Amino acid sequence: MDHEMHHEEEITLRAPEGTALMLTDVAVEKVKEVMTRDGVKDGGLRIAIVGGGCSGFQYNLSLDESAREDDIIIEQGGVRLFLDPISQQYVYGTVIDYVNGLHGAGFKFVNPNANRTCGCGSSFSA
Repeated sequence: MDHEMHHEEEITLRAPEGTALMLTDVAVEKVKEVMTRDGVKDGGLRIAIVGGGCSGFQYNLSLDESAREDDIIIEQGGVRLFLDPISQQYVYGTVIDYVNGLHGAGFKFVNPNANRTCGCGSSFSA
């Protein structure tokens, strides 16, 4: 009797060359859902890097009614991402995915610049 071994391969998400930040299709739909629920019509999703977390830096997501003067604005699938210049250097090339897992659902960051990430996927060290 032949028993096949099945193992899951981890899919590495990468933003296209020259892209500062990218959402997966699932994440785009989830952001739209949250914006609609919170009544944010013209704003976007602000991505910021803050100190803290189990690996040194932490991602901070929030809805913002409008972009700030020095923001980098990325439009994707009808969703706008606001990124401040300081955070940009830490997240360049990052893909934001939305996952439903055993530990709950949430946005997951796949950051090519992170040397060490924690198990929760929400903090990193550079």
